[in-house]
Amino acid sequence: MAEPIQQLTRNRTEERQRVPFLLLSCKEKCGEILYEKRQYGKAKWACVKMKEDKYEQSICMGFMKLMKYICEQNSSGLYLGMTIPILTTVHTDETHTGLTRVVTIAYYIPSHLQADPPQPTDQDIVIEEWPPTVVFTREFVGVTDEESIMREISLLAELLESPELCLQDTFIVAGYTNPAAANRRNEIWFLQRP
Repeated sequence: MAEPIQQLTRNRTEERQRVPFLLLSCKEKCGEILYEKRQYGKAKWACVKMKEDKYEQSICMGFMKLMKYICEQNSSGLYLGMTIPILTTVHTDETHTGLTRVVTIAYYIPSHLQADPPQPTDQDIVIEEWPPTVVFTREFVGVTDEESIMREISLLAELLESPELCLQDTFIVAGYTNPAAANRRNEIWFLQRP
C-alpha cells in the first residue's frame, strides 16, 4: 500500500501513466485556458460505487478500495501502477442545486493491461469498459467537496457556448494529485451527449 500512496504524494506526475486523449480544441481568453474539448477512447476502468453520508467520505473510502486493488489485491497478485487522473462520477439532484449521495470512483487500467485486466478480489470493484467520450474540461485547484464541485459545474456551464450539448445531471471530477493535498490539481468534466 505504501508505494502507490508515496507516488501520489510526490509532485512529479511523469512516473504515473496518464489516461490518453486527443485534444480537439481549446478556448482561451487573454492567454488563459478557459476550457478544453477532448476525445477519450474506449477503455477499461476499475470502478467502485459508494454512498456515504458525505461526498468526502465516499471519495476516501472508494479510493482506498481502489488502492488495495492496485496494490496486489487482484488476480495477478501484482502492483498494477498508478494512472492519472482518478475519476469520480457525480450526479446532481433533481433541482440541480446539490449532489446525490451515490458516486463512482474509477481507476484507468494501465495500457499494457487493457486487453486482459487483473480481476479485483473485492466484489465491490467492477471492471467496466467505457465507450469513446468527448468531454469539456476545466482545471481547478484545491479541495473537492460538494460546495467546490457545484461551484465548478456552474463556472464551466457559464463558459461553454452550448452547455445543452452536454449531459445536465452527470459530471466527472478528475483528480491528478493526492486527495488529501491542500493544493490538489483537479478538473471538472462535462460529458458531451452521445
